[in-house]
Amino acid sequence: MRPFIKHTGIAARFIRDNIDTDQIIPSREMKTVSKSGLKDGLFAGQRYISGRKSNPDFILNQEPYGEASILLSGKNFGCGSSREHAVWALKDFGFRVVIAESYGEIFYNNCIRNGILAVQLSADEISTLGQTVKIDLPQQKIDNHYFDIPVADKNILIEGMDAISATLKQKDKIDEFFEKDEKKFGWKYP
Repeated sequence: MRPFIKHTGIAARFIRDNIDTDQIIPSREMKTVSKSGLKDGLFAGQRYISGRKSNPDFILNQEPYGEASILLSGKNFGCGSSREHAVWALKDFGFRVVIAESYGEIFYNNCIRNGILAVQLSADEISTLGQTVKIDLPQQKIDNHYFDIPVADKNILIEGMDAISATLKQKDKIDEFFEKDEKKFGWKYP
């Protein structure tokens, strides 16, 4: 994954509460188990009318938001299910950051594990963000607002790690554990 240090991008304002993963990518749009090829299904229920005709009223179909890399939303974004395709669709579209008031827990974790920064800000803070937003992850700053992020999540993003590479950073400790465990409980090792 690509490390996340600083990012400046266009912010698409889609301020709604309880956007679930089926709205982010409807199940009918999940035609692959790959992490790519999902961007056309992103928000398909809102982006399209009469089949696949673009809905001119939907934010991502308006200029310059078709090039947005930051998504602004409301409370409980990504709720509903553990559908990792929702995060894959956001990433495939080009989003690097989602800023919302709160998240579904599994969705938040899927974002971090797939290289998308998920930031929680208040509605008042989100309302002050303009069309272009600057993010500095090491400083934990979005424009003039500071945000909290667990240290482990911050490090995963800054270092561009996935779950496997994050685990392998602990290889010496893992090897040490198994060495001690084998000495103590040799009977369970072939």
